[in-house]
Amino acid sequence: MTSARHRFSVTAALDRFFFVFAAVAAVWFAWILLTQTFDISWAGFIYLALFWVMIAYLALPRLHRILTTLYVPDYFIGRTRTSDGLLGDPVNLALLGTRDQVVQAMNDAGWTAADPVDLRSSLRIITSTVTRRSYNTAPVSPLFLFGRQQDLAFQQEVAGNPAKRHHVRFWRTPDGWLLPGGVRVDWLGAATFDRAVGFSLFTLQVTHKIDADIDVERDFVVTSVMASHDGAQLDVLKDFTTGYHSRNGGGDTIRTDGSLPVLDLAEVRPRVH
Repeated sequence: MTSARHRFSVTAALDRFFFVFAAVAAVWFAWILLTQTFDISWAGFIYLALFWVMIAYLALPRLHRILTTLYVPDYFIGRTRTSDGLLGDPVNLALLGTRDQVVQAMNDAGWTAADPVDLRSSLRIITSTVTRRSYNTAPVSPLFLFGRQQDLAFQQEVAGNPAKRHHVRFWRTPDGWLLPGGVRVDWLGAATFDRAVGFSLFTLQVTHKIDADIDVERDFVVTSVMASHDGAQLDVLKDFTTGYHSRNGGGDTIRTDGSLPVLDLAEVRPRVH
């Protein structure tokens, strides 16, 4: 067993070394692109674009992954995490019910499931945003809770504009898991409103920018579900967290009163398709 642990630690050390090496190499290569090749010409602007790609999609994400392993807790603190390890959108909604009940309740309330993130959907949302064509099942970026990305994601596009949309992600809670205080829930959610497309403050990547008042979006989700299902029951955990203002993984300002609505969907009857 000792030798197995030793081999594992060596492998982990090598993995960390090459990860850090890749981050340093990406920064170095980006710096060379900027300092050695840029001039005021079309070629110069192409190299500047390459420099941005290297920084935004290689160097900064790797740097954040390294640093966040040091300062971001690896346990539940009421915040999701981005794929780069940054603190993402706050958890601001909880559900009781099965997967089928959640899907049925959201569909009945006018929400559509988001497409998975792949090359095809990524290209489509880019072209839809540029041309301002509707894409009401556009993918949402992955956020992580319990060490995995969202299990379900829903959205409502606003006025046929893919840059603006209501959206919410849901994660199934682990078996036997309880909220701080001992409350059992089946799902945790993070609801925010995309108001525009812009650049991430922390990575410089192109991303959706969210509205700061996330409580409005949280309440919008709750109201829409309860309006479509009279049997849905609502309980609100006051002061689930202290009210605070902060930033999400894209650098957008967020503020909340800290309450956590818990929607009980036990009376929702999934329809057989």
